[in-house]
Amino acid sequence: MEIVVGAFVAAGLAALFVLAMQVSNITAFQRADGYTVEAYFQNVGGLRDRAPVRMGGVPIGRVSGITLDPARFEARVELTIDARYDDLPSDTAASIRTSGLLGEQYVSLQPGGMPDALEDGDEIMLTQSALVLEDLVSQFLYNQSGDDGDGSGGSE
Repeated sequence: MEIVVGAFVAAGLAALFVLAMQVSNITAFQRADGYTVEAYFQNVGGLRDRAPVRMGGVPIGRVSGITLDPARFEARVELTIDARYDDLPSDTAASIRTSGLLGEQYVSLQPGGMPDALEDGDEIMLTQSALVLEDLVSQFLYNQSGDDGDGSGGSE
């Protein structure tokens, strides 16, 4: 009986360990084959290291680093793209999106139309920063307070 209980407890601990590894995304610590490109954003919001990079909703890479560039005063985001996707056009655009209403943030790539492809070390020139909910609310409230009730918006 004690052996059966011990085996049951061991199986439960193993299941908890596997669940913890899946939730914490620990497999992302392994170096994946691919190439690294960089993009600069004015605001990265809640974007974190190891966040997914997606194109058309399909994960194609991971965020491998986020730093502040002291020369540009912008966030420098390093993206590691899987080697299978080595033909992304050089004018690909990057934007920071949110999964769902309050979900995790990720980098979304939209391909361009240039015939030459992104290579290791290239910079994505077209970027769109994260939408910050607080900024949108304050902008909405500011616009509402400027309205004097006649529908003109308060500016003439």
